[in-house]
Amino acid sequence: MSSSQTARTLEPEELAEWMRDPSKQDYLVVDVRDEDFESGHVSKAINVPSKEFHKDPASYAPLLEAPKTVIFHCALSQVRGPKAANAYLKEVVEAAGSKQEVYVLQGGFTKWQSRYGKDNLLTQDYDEELWKSKDV
Repeated sequence: MSSSQTARTLEPEELAEWMRDPSKQDYLVVDVRDEDFESGHVSKAINVPSKEFHKDPASYAPLLEAPKTVIFHCALSQVRGPKAANAYLKEVVEAAGSKQEVYVLQGGFTKWQSRYGKDNLLTQDYDEELWKSKDV
């Protein structure tokens, strides 16, 4: 694989479709935000704060390598989410010669919650009051 490869983007609508489709369950969402994870997150997402993830991305391989697809995001998916996704892609996926797909959720949780925050199937622990001022 080329070392210039970067994670692709995934629109929130596409992830929502996957989550609603029982036949499309071979993915994992990785939220690299810090404590704001507790105020709402994509259903079934795991939280790996970016500062911890970047200490040693390869150490997360056992946790992340099983699903066919891994989707990273942060609040806006402008810095932390893409940086984590690309570190994982380079240091784990490419290094292992894996065919795992790595994505960044377009717009991060801010965009996600503006569309799906109140949908209990798609979003867990949503604090509507906190996110009202952050709608995009």
